[in-house]
Amino acid sequence: MHEGTLAFEEAVNWRQKYHLLSLLTLQVWMCGGRMEDIPCSRVGHIYRKYVPYKVPAGVSLARNLKRVAEVWMDEYAEHIYQRRPEYRHLSAGDVTAQKKLRSSLNCKSFKWFMTKIAWDLPKFYPPVEPPAAAWGEIHNVGTGLCADTKHGALGSPLRLESCVRGRGEAAWNNMQVFTFTWREDIRPGDPQHTKKFCFDAISHTSPVTLYDCHSMKGNQLWKYRKDQTLYHPVSGSCMDCSERDHRIFMNTCNPSSPTQQWLFEHTNSTVLEKFNSN
Repeated sequence: MHEGTLAFEEAVNWRQKYHLLSLLTLQVWMCGGRMEDIPCSRVGHIYRKYVPYKVPAGVSLARNLKRVAEVWMDEYAEHIYQRRPEYRHLSAGDVTAQKKLRSSLNCKSFKWFMTKIAWDLPKFYPPVEPPAAAWGEIHNVGTGLCADTKHGALGSPLRLESCVRGRGEAAWNNMQVFTFTWREDIRPGDPQHTKKFCFDAISHTSPVTLYDCHSMKGNQLWKYRKDQTLYHPVSGSCMDCSERDHRIFMNTCNPSSPTQQWLFEHTNSTVLEKFNSN
């Protein structure tokens, strides 16, 4: 039997045992097979309204993911432990048989997979997170107030609120912590704990809202310029605000307007210069 066929069968067996849908492609490629995308094909996955079986979650899911890392990812597993330190000391159980199977199938290294098959993956999901351009509270010069999520749901607008970091409160308010990431989008959270929604604007007069991050720039691309304005290239406008009703919205750029001047608590000048030179 061809090694690729064996790899496919074993990958299916592993997937069924550990309920890890994404492992199939990895095993097939590394062990002599290949996955083909046919341009004219149409493939869909129809989900049931209710799942009639249990899907691993919590510690169970983490343990299964660690098994994948230990058996298949070689030295790249360390990148996972850097991102998820709690996985490092989690027991993966006995994976001797799985490692023996990989050896018997003459599977290639994970480095081979990353350089030959998934060579473009680090561009979008780098193993080591690049440094952020800016982070912390976003303080508005004109009003003395700060951008705040107000625990808003997706689609809700950003608001201006009193800055809390310097007021002796129990903790730095996470609703006012933001990161201008290496993707040139702005997300709630500090650089190590950003959330998966971003500042988003659709026109030169629209409110600035929180929307699912898509990492495709577009409506979520921002430039933090030397005049302290947050410029939105798609709409050709700048982030502005109103102290009267605490709105944050897009407006025609006017660098001399204090309400369009924003101060990040921390900045990385090297990264910002790179962004602004693009």
